[in-house]
Amino acid sequence: MSGSASGGAAPQTFVHASACVEPGAQIGVGAYIGPFCHVGPEVTLGDGVRLASHVSVAGVTTVGARTRVFPFAAIGHEPQDLKYRGERVTLTIGEDCLIREGVTMNPGTAGGGHATVVGSHSVFLANAHVAHDCRIGDNVILSNNVMLAGHCQ
Repeated sequence: MSGSASGGAAPQTFVHASACVEPGAQIGVGAYIGPFCHVGPEVTLGDGVRLASHVSVAGVTTVGARTRVFPFAAIGHEPQDLKYRGERVTLTIGEDCLIREGVTMNPGTAGGGHATVVGSHSVFLANAHVAHDCRIGDNVILSNNVMLAGHCQ
């Protein structure tokens, strides 16, 4: 499943037979989608993204190259904001992030620019939460059970 820079075979994309990748989802080269994952129709997974088992990625969500997501993470589902009325909102996650077990990340809302943005090279440990409209920079670490409310920077 790995290629080489010296002309070897390109990395292959793998989707487990029990995973559900909806039509319209964009899956990068060398991505790995494990057992019982769900990838929604407006999701973009970059090259080399790895979803372990039981990961759900929904909404208009982009996951940057080589990001690894562990079991029971819920990424890009509707924001937890009572003012949300179904507007088109986004979640963008940078490259080379590590998203551990049970992490949740929500897209933005109309009141916060419609976007949640997570920088590259960041680590989110077990059960961390990134709420709607957060702006997280590069090289950030959220430890276990850290929860950011909406509009944090």
